[in-house]
Amino acid sequence: MNEAETRAELIDPKLKESGWGVMDGSKILREYHITAGKIQTGGGRSKPLIADYVLMYQGRKLAVIEAKSDELEVGEGVAQAKNYAEKLKLDTTFASNGKEIYQICMKTGEEGLIAGFHAPDELWSKTFATQNQWRDKFNHVPFEDVGGTKSARYYQEIAVNNTMAAIADDKQRILLTMATGTGKTFIAFQIAWKLFQTRWNLKRDGSRRPRILFLADQAFNAFSAFPEDALVRINPKEIGKKGSVPTNGSIFFTIFQTFMSGGSAGSPTIQKSGSTSSPVFSEVSHIKKANGYMYILECADDSFYTGSTNDLKRRLEQHQNSEGAEHTKKYLPVKLVYYETFNRIDEAFNREKYVQC
Repeated sequence: MNEAETRAELIDPKLKESGWGVMDGSKILREYHITAGKIQTGGGRSKPLIADYVLMYQGRKLAVIEAKSDELEVGEGVAQAKNYAEKLKLDTTFASNGKEIYQICMKTGEEGLIAGFHAPDELWSKTFATQNQWRDKFNHVPFEDVGGTKSARYYQEIAVNNTMAAIADDKQRILLTMATGTGKTFIAFQIAWKLFQTRWNLKRDGSRRPRILFLADQAFNAFSAFPEDALVRINPKEIGKKGSVPTNGSIFFTIFQTFMSGGSAGSPTIQKSGSTSSPVFSEVSHIKKANGYMYILECADDSFYTGSTNDLKRRLEQHQNSEGAEHTKKYLPVKLVYYETFNRIDEAFNREKYVQC
């Protein structure tokens, strides 16, 4: 038999016999695309990584199976099985030619032939040796695909799962380091989505929704899947008037500069309003000479605009005279609330893109 026939006639029945696709909460993903293939010179892509089977239970991917024709030795699929498991960060992986099943434990390094596939609950217990209520709750919340328009890449799923596991284990600080273009906002959205849907909060009692601060005002629209009343934009002016930050929501958006205190060269001037210690930005009165600037404007609709230039005074005049960006033209007047200086304009441009992320 060829590989497709081996899967249909030999491997699929063994999976069903073990409860996969039969037991509640279990799912078999066939021909699962792990990657679309490396981008090559000229714009093409290399061959994509496609796993024959991925086994899911209780919302988590637990194992991968590399299938080979029953005419080949079972060992022919071991290298691929290990590669896929390493990519997906799975503890267990299998190679099978339908007649034999070869299991590899990526955690301990143990490997060898087994009589049959683990049942879903057995594989779950093998993967998660200790019980954790919040981990299970997080896993039961599927990734939000925003109406089918977005799906998680394999490394994004790993980042979210590792973050949720750390939260479930009561870790107080979590740091994700990701490159530009890898979907940081998407990952932050999925983390917030799981926290919101499970009603996780600092008391960990599920009594109310969490309050999450997101320091990227321009990401507001990316969170449109949340209920409208859950999203709040923090307005520095309102903080100054009320003397407190808003609490009437679950996801709060602003930029880092809103929470800065103290002034320095190349930084915005901070003024206090009344008796409150909440900072309110005033117009930067002095612009330091430099070859490049990254700047942030506050627009008339309380949104923020980030840009870069080699002449900040001239650029501000352009914005005020409707000669700047399309966004600032719509919401005049604008006010400079923050800027940074650079020796080169390309450094300022890179900083602009970093802040926008």
